[in-house]
Amino acid sequence: MLESVPMTREGYNKIKAEIEHLENEVMPEIAEKIAIAREEGDLKENAEYHAQRENQGNVNARINLLKDKLARATIVDLSELPKDEVAFGCTVTVEDQDDGMEEVFTFVGAGEEDYRSGKILVTSPIGKGLLGKKVNETAEIEVPAGLMRLKVLKIEFPE
Repeated sequence: MLESVPMTREGYNKIKAEIEHLENEVMPEIAEKIAIAREEGDLKENAEYHAQRENQGNVNARINLLKDKLARATIVDLSELPKDEVAFGCTVTVEDQDDGMEEVFTFVGAGEEDYRSGKILVTSPIGKGLLGKKVNETAEIEVPAGLMRLKVLKIEFPE
């Protein structure tokens, strides 16, 4: 069974808009560039033609990935989630038990992630490890760098 992809209505709409942009604007531009490059003659040695064909394949793969996310999407109503534990949509402040550093994460769904601003996927290893934890509980999370021990200091939900 395929894993569902939790997201808000806004995240769903953002992905849908990206698909529409790729299909209706980007792909026609690439097709036009391929047609122009094809007119230049010998396709074996036509670098522009091959570059655009590769670009077309990459964009097509991105469209398929996004459509797959939408097909498996589960729209989450944040008002129905428990407010006393780490859940989808919350912002959690944690303390790394190994170095004492505090970090703040906001758990979001597909299409809303922005790692530079601390918005991470709820389906990421950290997200899965912290889900359901309450204030002062510690999660041990296996990440590529080893075992991470994070203590929940604060849980906040958007108004």
